[in-house]
Amino acid sequence: MAQPERSSPEIRVRVAGSDLPPEAMTDIKSLSVQQDVANPSSFTFELVNWNQEQMKMKWSDGDQFAAGKPVEVLMGYRDAAESVIAGEITGMQLRISGRDTPALVVRGFDRRHRLMRGQKTRTFLQVKDSEIAQQIAGDAGLSAEATDTAVKLDYVIQHNQTDLEFLLERARRIGYEVLVEDRKLRFRPRPIDETEKLTLDRTADLIEFTARLTTMNQAADCAVQAWDMKAKKPIRSRAAAGAERARMAGSNSGPSTAKGAFGASSIAMVDRPLATQAEVDQMAKARLNEMALSFITGEGITVGNNKLRAGEVVKLAGLGTRFSGLYYVMTTHHTYSPNRGYRTAFAARRNAQ
Repeated sequence: MAQPERSSPEIRVRVAGSDLPPEAMTDIKSLSVQQDVANPSSFTFELVNWNQEQMKMKWSDGDQFAAGKPVEVLMGYRDAAESVIAGEITGMQLRISGRDTPALVVRGFDRRHRLMRGQKTRTFLQVKDSEIAQQIAGDAGLSAEATDTAVKLDYVIQHNQTDLEFLLERARRIGYEVLVEDRKLRFRPRPIDETEKLTLDRTADLIEFTARLTTMNQAADCAVQAWDMKAKKPIRSRAAAGAERARMAGSNSGPSTAKGAFGASSIAMVDRPLATQAEVDQMAKARLNEMALSFITGEGITVGNNKLRAGEVVKLAGLGTRFSGLYYVMTTHHTYSPNRGYRTAFAARRNAQ
């Protein structure tokens, strides 16, 4: 893969649809974007906040960075900057330390933060989880792209929870995740069965990388049991090694490796209120896939790369036969400062070796 020109980082910040003026961009001391598949992604940038000529605060007293304003951050290199987050300003912090020049820190999140405002108690009748996601997205002023969850649920209660807490809970039960890209909410299975969006090579791209393989959190199968209130009988399901949705270019999954090394073992779940066989089957498969994805975990740092995104599959090369392969990116941390330039840290997981 052709490498970008990395000698000239390009950083742009748009507020309310307009690029910050050169004066504001010159005042930026550092910028950080944290992408996360499990929590709202965030941005932070720090500016010099002192007008020496007028002897007053430069940015904190105006409305340039008022709460609620939409922000888009683009990062990359000369003529190749791309959007890495679109969100809204949620706060600011004035920072004064000794004789240092006063600074202003502007903070914000992607629009998942809208789902965290206020707790609700309500019920949903005769709906699928994907339909619940569509309704919650609409309530927050977002469009929705929800993968059909297929199973119709008789009764679901949101009990004194924020919309995000509730939707994440629903997602975890079935192996889904909740992402927001600009103004679109995505409710989907983890796309671990997709091909890589990017290849990172040990010699060309990785500054640091640490990977850990462990069977301590792996079992040969996952069993789920609940009680059918209508039929007055237990309902059971079991998902075993070999039923993973994908093996991410590996040969042996975590559950398969644990079974081969230590024999049969099982994780049982009996504490979930489930009403139908379809729900129990769905949860067993989800639990197996989530367990398997913690088999190999890795953390690394690369030269800044705006194509390295949370929620996508990347290929790591040059790490030997066991640790090379496809990884699902859980978090990224894009950082920039005039002194250190542009760097990207990331955390990723893999379900097979």
